[in-house]
Amino acid sequence: MSEAAINDFVIKLANVNGTGSASANGLLMKAIFRMGVPVVGKNVFPSNIQGLPTWYEIRVTEKGYRGRSGDVHFIVAMNAETYERDLAELSPGGVLLYDNTWPRPHFLTRPDIQVMGVPFARLCNDAFKAARSRILMKNMAYVGTVAALLDLDLDVIHQLVREMFSTKPKLIDLNLQAIALGYDYAKEHFDCPLPFSVQSRDNTAGKVMIDGNTAAGLGCVYAGATFGAWYPITPSTSLMDAFAKYCDQLRVDVDTGKHKYCIIQAEDELAAAGMIIGAAWNGARSFTPTSGPGISLMSEFIGFAYYAEIPMVLFDIQRVGPSTGMPTRTQQCDIQLCAYASHGDTRHILLFPADPGECFEMAVQAHDLAERFQTPVFVLSDIDIGMNDWMVDELTWDDSYQPDRGKVLSSKELEKIEKFHRYLDVDGDHIPYRTLPGTHPKGAYFTRGSGHNKYGGYTEDGPQYKEVVDRLRKKWKSAASKVPAPIVSPSKGKACCGIISIGSCDGAVVEARDRLEAEGLHLDYMRIRGFPFSDEVEKFVADHDEVFVVEQNRDAQLLGLLLLETDVPRKKLIPVLHYSGEPLDYHFVSNALRQAATLRKIA
Repeated sequence: MSEAAINDFVIKLANVNGTGSASANGLLMKAIFRMGVPVVGKNVFPSNIQGLPTWYEIRVTEKGYRGRSGDVHFIVAMNAETYERDLAELSPGGVLLYDNTWPRPHFLTRPDIQVMGVPFARLCNDAFKAARSRILMKNMAYVGTVAALLDLDLDVIHQLVREMFSTKPKLIDLNLQAIALGYDYAKEHFDCPLPFSVQSRDNTAGKVMIDGNTAAGLGCVYAGATFGAWYPITPSTSLMDAFAKYCDQLRVDVDTGKHKYCIIQAEDELAAAGMIIGAAWNGARSFTPTSGPGISLMSEFIGFAYYAEIPMVLFDIQRVGPSTGMPTRTQQCDIQLCAYASHGDTRHILLFPADPGECFEMAVQAHDLAERFQTPVFVLSDIDIGMNDWMVDELTWDDSYQPDRGKVLSSKELEKIEKFHRYLDVDGDHIPYRTLPGTHPKGAYFTRGSGHNKYGGYTEDGPQYKEVVDRLRKKWKSAASKVPAPIVSPSKGKACCGIISIGSCDGAVVEARDRLEAEGLHLDYMRIRGFPFSDEVEKFVADHDEVFVVEQNRDAQLLGLLLLETDVPRKKLIPVLHYSGEPLDYHFVSNALRQAATLRKIA
């Protein structure tokens, strides 16, 4: 466990779902961010609407690490049902703050921590008349107490409150009053600030706080998407909400003032998949956001898009399975599901963003790749990336960007050719030409999910069928040079072993490696960002004695994919698996690697 220090500690807020705590917790994190100190926020919430325990974790980290630490130095315990668990999680030397309107339970004690009580309920009952206000304002009251204990800038907090309730000005004074109640009580009864607190810095310039679903929705707008279809499912719905929000602002005809986009909430996931295929077939850039259960239901249409060669973009915000699983917990458990989705022989392009910044970038890349290769493309995010606020570089955009529509024949080009054959590999690059409806009479063809030959005609002839599906395999393989390249971070010293990981594992892996480096254990690190794998991946494994594959699922799906799709020897790959449903922390990674290093004597 690490000790808390100035601008280096973790605060965890324990509450009850549906009591309005999310706004208060987000306010605290944003206040620290605006004080120029990097923060990481992780929300652990139940899959019901109201009444079950919820936790929000804020890591203050001046070094800018982006993963969880695994430590908890300060707990705001507002849920009596979780007192025992919250107390057990607290690191030695930590602080537990609770509502002592009611007598402190006898089990709220530990000799190695400090317990502080503030009568939040009594303060709010005395100050506010409405019953609902008394419940909601307790959250803002603890914001005030935390602000006093951590020496947060009240001016920053007040400004955030004004922004938060800019459309409801009557609530501003109520919330400021509640903050003052908690702040003044702490100043009067405690020694403020605590030994660990927040000091203003200038380490967040050029950064923004944004979640992955919002960034991906915005990325789809910038990519030129005009159509989205989806069936609501946790945790992907907010991606379509963001797309709708930004389309409403940006997809407006300058001459008529009318909006130029269409969003349909389908009756189920299969219908949503069919709708985006139809839109793409007609020439519109389209997409659907979903999660693992949705991918399962869409698989029939995914295979159709693969075989009929129609662009298709899917965002899988992964959650814990199988079946319904734990809908509000995070994993990377759909890797192989998406790689081979649908029956028959299929292979799909996958993109693995590590943060909201890459969600924005890969949303654009996914649309380009889907049209370039006329095939489904999956962006595999997860709950951690999709629904948590991350500190990332400000999103940037190249105004010279031109969408890669792929090999689409124009009316003039069709006029010049004798006959158009939809599935003919004219250029020898395994990608046929396509046409859009209404372009030219010569561009008409049958879109077939049944057996067809290279000319687009129906067939049950074995060699003709084989010729088409063999080309599809080669087409998919050629995408390896177009998907985002892996990022390799060499060790500072000579490393005989390496780490491979993907997606949201990155923050914890980077920090774990840095700390192990300081202990003398040197490891090279490769973060894979796309599938099919580039040749660099196989070379990275070949250059090391052993490679630890860090991922968040039970069955080592990334490791399995490496074995299936490359010639790397099995004995070189060592799985490091985390699948509890909570975001990965650096302690887990460093402990696993340290233990493995000790067994193998590689330090």
